[in-house]
Amino acid sequence: MAGAVVITRPLAQAAPLAARVAALGRAVEVLPLLEIAPLADPRALQATLARLDEYALVAFVSPNAIDAAFAHIAAWPPRVALAVVGEGSRGALAAHGVTPERYRIACPPDHVPSDSEHLLQALDLAALKGRRVLIIRGESGRELMADGLRDAGAVVDVQPAYRRSVPALTPALAATLRRLLAQQNDWIITSSEALRGLCGLLAQMDLRHPDAMQHNSVVAMQQQHLIVPHARIAETANNLGFSKLTLTGSGDERLLAALQSCP
Repeated sequence: MAGAVVITRPLAQAAPLAARVAALGRAVEVLPLLEIAPLADPRALQATLARLDEYALVAFVSPNAIDAAFAHIAAWPPRVALAVVGEGSRGALAAHGVTPERYRIACPPDHVPSDSEHLLQALDLAALKGRRVLIIRGESGRELMADGLRDAGAVVDVQPAYRRSVPALTPALAATLRRLLAQQNDWIITSSEALRGLCGLLAQMDLRHPDAMQHNSVVAMQQQHLIVPHARIAETANNLGFSKLTLTGSGDERLLAALQSCP
């Protein structure tokens, strides 16, 4: 009998995928491995968003970046183009009334990975030379997009819009992790940071165990099956000792197809 499908996305993005997995007849466990919170001081974000019309392009790195920013945006300036990395972000923009019918939205084609590398390829970089571009992301993140735009001659500002952190190891979370590790499950991992955080939580859990020398939750986790949408996450998983991997490519449709083909 198949185990559960463990969805580790931040809570706001987990529910739609969980509903589609449940429709396949699979048990679903929502276990957010990254917590998303507002900035402690939003004044710099608010000041930047008040000047959106100064930018030729605004790039959002994730749905969380979109939701955090639009909490402070009354209306999107019509002449300012937007850029996003994938279908989840397109959906987040649409939820705020920003659709391709009304605004210019750049995005990688559906058949390529949803990441910064392919977003850069989808942009008309020559047209951005000498123009101002804003990247909205979490408090930390990869510099690849900013570096690529600067290399093309754009004037780039990077604005954090939210905080991202691994949840604290509470007794309830430890109990959930122990329960999940007691059987074989399919874990949907959509972030390298989340996977590293999970391994850190398991290591903490083992240190707190009365028989820590004989108890190794990280090894137990390494026997679980991971489903990942990007080669970068697969590389992180391999480096962390995981070998039961399915690499799907970007998008929920591919994740769902991988689940349906799991033995």
